[in-house]
Amino acid sequence: MKTLIKVMKALSDPGRLKMLKALEDRRLCVCELQEATGLAQSTVSKHLKILEEAGLVSWEKDGPWVNYALSPEGENVYAQTLLAHMQHWLNGDKTVEEMRTRLPEIHRDRIKKA
Repeated sequence: MKTLIKVMKALSDPGRLKMLKALEDRRLCVCELQEATGLAQSTVSKHLKILEEAGLVSWEKDGPWVNYALSPEGENVYAQTLLAHMQHWLNGDKTVEEMRTRLPEIHRDRIKKA
């Protein structure tokens, strides 16, 4: 039961849901997720940790970058079931659609650093 509760809690935040919807399209690094969601870097990192602990996302090191993606199938049955259903959820949501429209233009090489 603890595993299911962890997944459900991870899905209970709008920012985390937006991040999962962005990751449906492609692997993204923290700065790309920050740009896509409009959240602060520390918030994105915190959310990614929660999503990772729930088995919803995984990461892979690529040189200086850490790329995040939806977790591979089979690692957590609850996470995989909900991720499969999420592909059909929120697609008509205005904020999700606006974010996904901007995603093709968001690339780590074009993001200005403060």
